[in-house]
Amino acid sequence: MVQVERMPRWTQESAVKVATVETPTHLLGWLPFVWTGVLFPGPCSESTAWRWRPFAIIFVLTAAILYPCMSFHLFEPDEGRYAQIPREMLERGEWLVPVLQGEPYLDKPPLFYWLVMLSYSLFGYHEWAARLIPALAIHTSVLLVFGIGRRLVGERSAFWGALLLIVSPFFLGVGRLLVLDGLLTLWITLAWLAGYHACADRQPRRGWWLVAALACALGVLTKGPVALLLVVPPLVVQRWLNPVAYDSNRVDASATESHDWNRMPRLWLVFVAIILAVNLPWYAAVCVQRPEFGRYFLLQHNIQRFVEPFDHVQPVWFYAPYLLSGLLPITLLAWPLMRFLTSTRTDDSQKRCPAMGYLLLVGLWCVFFFSLAGSKLPTYILPAFPPLCLALGCFVARTDRCRSRWVIGLIASFWLVQAFVNGVLVPAYARQRSPMADAAAMRERCGDPATPVVCFPRHVDSVAFATGRSDFRAYRSKEIDALVTELDKHPRTVVLFGHHNSPGTLARHLPAHLRLIERRPMGLYESALIVRAAP
Repeated sequence: MVQVERMPRWTQESAVKVATVETPTHLLGWLPFVWTGVLFPGPCSESTAWRWRPFAIIFVLTAAILYPCMSFHLFEPDEGRYAQIPREMLERGEWLVPVLQGEPYLDKPPLFYWLVMLSYSLFGYHEWAARLIPALAIHTSVLLVFGIGRRLVGERSAFWGALLLIVSPFFLGVGRLLVLDGLLTLWITLAWLAGYHACADRQPRRGWWLVAALACALGVLTKGPVALLLVVPPLVVQRWLNPVAYDSNRVDASATESHDWNRMPRLWLVFVAIILAVNLPWYAAVCVQRPEFGRYFLLQHNIQRFVEPFDHVQPVWFYAPYLLSGLLPITLLAWPLMRFLTSTRTDDSQKRCPAMGYLLLVGLWCVFFFSLAGSKLPTYILPAFPPLCLALGCFVARTDRCRSRWVIGLIASFWLVQAFVNGVLVPAYARQRSPMADAAAMRERCGDPATPVVCFPRHVDSVAFATGRSDFRAYRSKEIDALVTELDKHPRTVVLFGHHNSPGTLARHLPAHLRLIERRPMGLYESALIVRAAP
């Protein structure tokens, strides 16, 4: 008995669509012509059938790296901050305005905090309970690469794309940390894949379009308007670069199908409506309660931070090393990959489908967008890895490099290294850096609410999280006079230094009646007990 797999309708018609592309008559028209007819002209040509065995392999390999070790010390400053904010919100019963050390924290929207609060409610205040949210988000992102990716590029390519994502030295290790980028990656990945799948057939798939819109909306509720800027431009550009896929008349479609694509503006209106319905209630409510939010968040932490950076200033090539190292081991095959992408041989070009081009487009758009930003952190480009690995999975699967023992050995070796690094080296490194390395001594010094604790020159929130306090005060270097005034108000004060040269800086400004009587190392940080002498 011969079993015949049904291919998606758009893949069956790819050759017909390419054949009907007309020679462009203007300069901009050449880009869609080259994109569709030269760079990515081939059909999917792979089975998209669902099988449980590949899914189970992907599920287990990812879980074995993510979940066994999540209780290591919090990294400062980001993990300490994002563990402390949901704790304070939950203890206060505050679900609207994020709070840090008793003060409104308006830098980010609340979805990430809400999910961590839910985890705390179920499991208690633990490092692993906080990290469970980004770990689940990263795990789901890998499963989406296989689950939805097989609809775009076929099961075998999606399987290898998911494997490359698992063994990436950057993706799982960084994504499981307690920062917002892991959760944002989940929503952006879902929006990108669902959005393409919604528009890849003769008729728009409204269900998948709604999924893409909802995912984008949740991305806005996680980290703000940046989610829109990552999702919408690639979807618009893809339609322009691959117009034949959306022009039903060129494949002799019915009038009804052509009419459906003429209603695309309505689908965009639905897209916008869903984003507003999800986000407007919280954004409006927080603006009413905290009128400064609009200017502070939208202007300073989005527009100004992009065009006029005030922190994390890096050169435009900053992400190149992270991208090349994060895509290992496939970057070792960079030369064969470039030859495959630029080859004009029919056998090679027919293995490059439009979905592969779209995945490269969205991944590189993410890297390009954040490269233009003035403020840069390595975690910002985390959403680029799922589509890029899925596109590279097409290269591995369709050039039969998946049969190479050398490639299989590299994948296995990188997975073992990933498991060792994330299970052994990262926890050891976190302990070495953590101010809670000597937890008993730190709780003895900072655990009494009657003893004030101040931080200089920034918050040390992992100590607040471990001691259950939310009254730490922080003073920056330019506020050192205000810090000395605060120290003079109390007979004993504990100071947590967030920088190695901060103790010397403060000592030079202390008046004679304020004495530093005890200093203790705390990982890369230091604490001191300052006593006011009796008059």
